[in-house]
Amino acid sequence: MSKFGSASGTQKKAGEDTMEDLEAVNLAADWADISQGLRKDLGHQLHSQWIKPIQVGGLDKETGTLALYLPTQFSADWVKDRFSDRLGLAWKIACSDVRRVEIEVHPGRRQVADLRFHTDGRRPANDGADSSMMTIAADTIGDAGFTSSVGLDPTLTFGAFVTGEANVLACNAAQRMAAPDKPQFSPLYLKGATGQGKTHLLHAIGHNFLTAHPRSRIFYCSAERFMVEFVQALKSNQMLEFKARLRSFDLLLVDDIQFIIGKASAQEELLYTIDALLAEGKRLVFAADRAPQALDGVEPRLLSRLSMGLVADIQGADIELRNKILHSKLTKFAPLEVPEDVLDFLARTITRNIRELVGGLNKLIAYAQLTGQEVSLQLAEEQLTDILSANRRRITIDEIQRTVCQFYRIDRSEMSSKRRARAVVRPRQVAMYLSKVLTPRSYPEIGRKFGGRDHSTVIHAVRLIEDLRQRDADMDGDVRSLLRQLES
Repeated sequence: MSKFGSASGTQKKAGEDTMEDLEAVNLAADWADISQGLRKDLGHQLHSQWIKPIQVGGLDKETGTLALYLPTQFSADWVKDRFSDRLGLAWKIACSDVRRVEIEVHPGRRQVADLRFHTDGRRPANDGADSSMMTIAADTIGDAGFTSSVGLDPTLTFGAFVTGEANVLACNAAQRMAAPDKPQFSPLYLKGATGQGKTHLLHAIGHNFLTAHPRSRIFYCSAERFMVEFVQALKSNQMLEFKARLRSFDLLLVDDIQFIIGKASAQEELLYTIDALLAEGKRLVFAADRAPQALDGVEPRLLSRLSMGLVADIQGADIELRNKILHSKLTKFAPLEVPEDVLDFLARTITRNIRELVGGLNKLIAYAQLTGQEVSLQLAEEQLTDILSANRRRITIDEIQRTVCQFYRIDRSEMSSKRRARAVVRPRQVAMYLSKVLTPRSYPEIGRKFGGRDHSTVIHAVRLIEDLRQRDADMDGDVRSLLRQLES
């Protein structure tokens, strides 16, 4: 009897697990639709910062309450204050079982590092890999090297950072900041759009600095976490300890400094910290999505400190850099092969930021491996529709012709004229080449936009410019410049 009872219980448990899995899948699908709608309403930047990190928890069927989790109390409070009603309404429309939403910190989230001052000079124990504010000291380094337990991602090193014209200045400046010799400038301010490599360079600086200065102390945090810890220190009357600990570090790394906007007391404390560390010859690195002068609501004194060293701009990656990055990521998938036309398609199409580019490659390869299919252009177009549609900015042949004519300083009418002068023919061929690379138009369609020329003329132009780019550095430079202009 117990035997049959046990089997029945097992079957019941399996059924319950299956139902829970199905509910989780349905909730995830609903959230994907809601999130996509919010991205259209709020814009990419606001959505990426506050909505995208939300994780869907369980649904209490009795009360109709759905839990939505965020990684920090600060972000949970921020989203709750501004988007609670909108999220609740969206969920009620998407899922009839949901009557209300609760926005809170994920219960499994590890607490950030304890910032209390220790008179013996040693940092408190901290093994939280997902903490956004970390203290790093020599006693956390083992023979095996750096691990995530010290707050630095072991994969984000200078060796893994692919450089090109868009980011070489920032990378070289970051390496100088981490070198054994005293840097020529401090602070270093890394400026770049979301997903272009700022955080990667911050982690890389931390790794190299610890290698060069094994007994050094590093402080790495986001501006958001800096403010949270500052407020907690105020409430608990521990400001003296907070200040003493903050100013004991040899290297200060602060990410997303734009989020310290409008916080007067936190700005003042950061200002005093910068002055104290600079006076002692310490090193400081900040990262933000805009230049110091574009930080609204920041005290002029703090702005002057942020921009007094070197402001290194990370431009959007051009197509050559995007291709290099994709090829560098393929090494971890060996011996799997990805056709060159697929890599070229991803590099040409996913242009907004490097994070999305690498994410698209990872998703494509994972799908191919899990389904046993070969990676192909068709598979990429089918499986990456969301990423591709979000990135695809439709560049027209008219736009290409206008840009090429401005670049070479010729009249727009020359794109359709019958003139055969070299000063006119070469720009026209470049425009045909770019039309084939940047638009989905066929050879005959391109020919019609260039004065009704035959498709064979367009094919000849495309092949000629491809060949010239390999042999002529000036031509290659011209095409690179035009690609950057058209894709920006």
